Amino acid sequence: MSPNSTDISNGELKLLQTDEYLKHESINYAKKWKEFKYFLSQLKWFNIILITTVHVIFVWGLITFPWLQRGRLILWHTFIAHLCGIGVGAGAHRLWCHRTYKAKLPLRAFIMVCYTIAGHNPLFYWVRDHRVHHRFTDTDADPHNSKRGFFFSHVGWLFMKKHPDVIRKGKEVDMSDLWEDPVIRFHHKYFIPLTLCFCFILPTIVPPLVWGQDWYWSIITSVVGRYVIVLNVTWFVNSAAHMWGTKPFDASISPTENITVSCFTFGEGWHNYHHTFPWDYKAAELHYAGYNGSTLMINFFAKMGWAYDLKSASPELIKKVALKSGDGSHFVWGKEVPESAEEEIRKEVKQK
Repeated sequence: MSPNSTDISNGELKLLQTDEYLKHESINYAKKWKEFKYFLSQLKWFNIILITTVHVIFVWGLITFPWLQRGRLILWHTFIAHLCGIGVGAGAHRLWCHRTYKAKLPLRAFIMVCYTIAGHNPLFYWVRDHRVHHRFTDTDADPHNSKRGFFFSHVGWLFMKKHPDVIRKGKEVDMSDLWEDPVIRFHHKYFIPLTLCFCFILPTIVPPLVWGQDWYWSIITSVVGRYVIVLNVTWFVNSAAHMWGTKPFDASISPTENITVSCFTFGEGWHNYHHTFPWDYKAAELHYAGYNGSTLMINFFAKMGWAYDLKSASPELIKKVALKSGDGSHFVWGKEVPESAEEEIRKEVKQK
């Protein structure tokens, strides 16, 4: 018998190879089952049931709602949605999270109420999660990491327990400035009654009491319709504005300039600019870009003296960054501009 031969027949050898293959397969199935059980353990069933239920009711209401006969109700919730946009965009986002401007107590109280109407998490948690999102964008420490797909970054992150890195990095974020604000402390202490009152009860009872709207549709549109729309519009900043659009300021990051999201969120969809200049109170290059309702509101209160110390990037800095890091899609700096045009463009921007 040659040194390299074996006394096992071809049939027996094939049998051994098959047994070994099945053994490996069983190990893989055991591993997959273990991973599946871990996945189930990470799900937050209360959130899944609640969010899914209100969305199912929303779709049913969308189909059966008498659109032509309820014009005043639509206008009412459009007004309420604008208040929500101010609370989330100008308040939680630009004021408390990024400190892009300062606000006096009456304005902070007003913005807090507007934020409460939106029905989001307590301000303290919203700001903490967003600061973590900016510091660790699209990593495991990002609460709504867009690299995990559209569904996860849109709403799926609310269906699951936070990744350990999110919790770990969240503890490292300095939140001391929020606790120094009595408005934040008040909102945190009375979060549940404030949310019930301003998000659901008041928007529901005003239409029937003021102009005799029927209670049925007032409840459906307030508790489900407007609430679901506001939630999804906000979520699109985390999902769509991190996936589709241009990157005129920094092509190396995922956030994009998404005009559709910007229009529906009152100016929060110019996300490539915002992640490049997070300290700019406009959250966009130009205050008239799309519909930037939050910027208009801040400018209005600045004239009243309630908002002050507004921070903004200069045209010179924007040009430098766009030419150096952008993808070439900037409406002005996407192409080479003569040096002689610098002063003219600067004047034009200031006039706008």
